[in-house]
Amino acid sequence: MSREHGQPPGEPVLAAHGVTVRRGDRAVLREVSVAVRAGELLALVGPNGAGKSTLLAALSGEIGLAAGQVTVDGRPLSAWRPVELARRRALLPQRNTVAFGFPVRDIVAMGRWPWSGTPQSTQDDEAVAAAMRATGVSDYATRSYQALSGGEQARVALARVLAQRTGILLLDEPTAALDIRHQELVMGLAGGRAREGAAVVVVMHDLGLAAAYADRVVLLDDGRVVGDGPPAQVLTAAALTEVYQHPIRTALDPASGALLVQPVRARASGTPQEHLQR
Repeated sequence: MSREHGQPPGEPVLAAHGVTVRRGDRAVLREVSVAVRAGELLALVGPNGAGKSTLLAALSGEIGLAAGQVTVDGRPLSAWRPVELARRRALLPQRNTVAFGFPVRDIVAMGRWPWSGTPQSTQDDEAVAAAMRATGVSDYATRSYQALSGGEQARVALARVLAQRTGILLLDEPTAALDIRHQELVMGLAGGRAREGAAVVVVMHDLGLAAAYADRVVLLDDGRVVGDGPPAQVLTAAALTEVYQHPIRTALDPASGALLVQPVRARASGTPQEHLQR
């Protein structure tokens, strides 16, 4: 976690500087600059094709850049050895493919490989057990990963990332395959890691979850950052309606004061498009 790496809360630990990513002739990201701070849960939101997962992949070093630079603790990604990066940041990809029927515990234990041969390897068993308890998969320890449901596999994959015990967590749609209970569980875990000092970046489609759990939100549209700040500042009805091209309303929950984000749905009195024109 962040304190283990000497980074105080609020200190930038991961940053994109003018990053452009191209796929063929198309710019998927356009001169994007984002700083990720210790002790913060940062949500990346935006419509399909906005560049959210591409930005996460750029931050992790999984894809090449056409322009710009990504730094970890102020050093370019290219200055880090792969094992050093693996001890500094953990990545949960959008899709987790396992070709063989490994037991669940073995899948989670794979998160400990960066610490092999180091003093931290003495924590392997405890780290794996704690990650499995936190994600609610301890009862599946000896079951084949391939025999699990999609939601169960998603939680096992998250447990692997948590067992890695890094100061930076990069999570690509970790709640996509989950029911409401487990969505809340996963976002609670992500928020807890941030409160412990980690820098956590989560790609999300659920604007309500982003509003409830994120300390900061980056709103992307067509490969550009169009909003960056606290949820209440970025997730406004006007901004979301423009970016998503669908009428969206926001309000404060009178009971909790939490920001609520809801699409305006068609009724007999008119279509969403008609509401947009009013």
